[in-house]
Amino acid sequence: MAHFGNGSGQIWLDDVSCTGHESSLSQCRHYGYGNHNCGHHEDAGVVCQADHTSCRHNCGYNVGSCSCTSSCQRYGNCCPDYNDYCYSTTTAEPATTNVNPQCGGYLSGSGSFSSPYYPNYYHDNAHCVWRLSAPSGQRILLTFADLELERCCDCDYITVYDGPSVYYSQLGQLCYNSSLDTFHSSSSDMTVVFRSDREGVSRGFRAEFISSLPTDKGRVECSSDNMNIVISRSFLSSQGYSGHDLYINDEHCRPTINNYQVVFNFPLNRCGTVREFERGRVIYQNAVRGHGSSSGEITRQSGFKLSVACHMEKDSVSQIMYEAFEGIDFNITGTGRFNTTMAFFTSGSFYQQIYESPYKVSLNEYMYVQVSLRRDDSSLVLFLDTCVASPNPHDYADYRAYYLLVNGCPRDNTFSSHVSGSRSYARFSFQAFKFLRAHPSVYLQCKVLICPANDYNSRCRQGCRTRKTRSLGSQHQTATMVLGPITLEG
Repeated sequence: MAHFGNGSGQIWLDDVSCTGHESSLSQCRHYGYGNHNCGHHEDAGVVCQADHTSCRHNCGYNVGSCSCTSSCQRYGNCCPDYNDYCYSTTTAEPATTNVNPQCGGYLSGSGSFSSPYYPNYYHDNAHCVWRLSAPSGQRILLTFADLELERCCDCDYITVYDGPSVYYSQLGQLCYNSSLDTFHSSSSDMTVVFRSDREGVSRGFRAEFISSLPTDKGRVECSSDNMNIVISRSFLSSQGYSGHDLYINDEHCRPTINNYQVVFNFPLNRCGTVREFERGRVIYQNAVRGHGSSSGEITRQSGFKLSVACHMEKDSVSQIMYEAFEGIDFNITGTGRFNTTMAFFTSGSFYQQIYESPYKVSLNEYMYVQVSLRRDDSSLVLFLDTCVASPNPHDYADYRAYYLLVNGCPRDNTFSSHVSGSRSYARFSFQAFKFLRAHPSVYLQCKVLICPANDYNSRCRQGCRTRKTRSLGSQHQTATMVLGPITLEG
């Protein structure tokens, strides 16, 4: 049980995190003796033994759905049995002093959560902890749909832990300049912590999570060219089906079957695939269905369905299979990347491509470059974000690197953008520079943004942007390519 009261003298411990099972305060997590940012009005005394289970054994810092600390009266995250075990922490009922909304809690299966007041600004000194739980034997996939925090990574941040508390290993940490990352747990539990400091706020974040089957039962692999669906035959058998029972939206597209797997592999624009846009992201959807089968020990009279989706994301690729909770319907969802190409051309007409490697040029000779999707898609536009030349094809942060373009803004006075942000390809030119003379060969790396063509508020439509800010209304994908080597003639 906890008892609060004003003391005097040195304050030794602050932000102490106990699970309720410690025998002494030294076993609780804290930031070191003598380190604090509090006053004596927050002093606490603790009794570490109890004959009965109180809220402090089930709530608090490590799981975060509620708390016995004095802050709960302000932030509204008090335990349900607060009045039984924590009443001495304040002279008022929590309900009468609850200023800010509750945050954190236990969430299971699939769903979403967000920062306090989202999409409006969150409050100062927020401390929210969500524990996400999947059914036994399944994992959790966590994705961030929106993220805008104070421009200070040490001030406001989100930490993701691979387990049921903050004492498990970190999967990652997000702050104001982070991308919209995806996280997979290694078990059926995940913990997410959001903290803000005492000043400076922003719009916050929104995250979505879903429970997933192990990848050995099924997966989907995506690129901008193909969708590859792999389903375990043993999993199908457990549902009363065989590979011969399966078909997709276009029944003429049939799978290949081996001893262990059933595999569908087809172009994204074939076999009944439907393309949709969600918050600026491109999503390709299909479905695997099964006729009733009498083979094996189990017979299913109703139809079998696997909803399949490819979410086209950034440069990384991950895949996972998701189980729905009704009947024998399942979801398979994966994230993929767009396949892009970059090539030199002989002139500004961009008619004749150059296949010579290395590409030999003269000093001050103009070079013409085109970046495009490997599979043309008029519903998407490409925007040149950054281009950099380096003598090292594996290190473009090298001190010898030379930037031609940054955030859509030319850095080299010979750089000229011919098409960018309005077509499914981007084109530019620049002169061979003296930088080439100092190195035997040079490689060119360009990052492009890929946006929906009908989104006129996207980053692709904003052109040069000298200050790094986040577009509130749309999202985009990125792709990075390397072209070269380039050498000087003679």
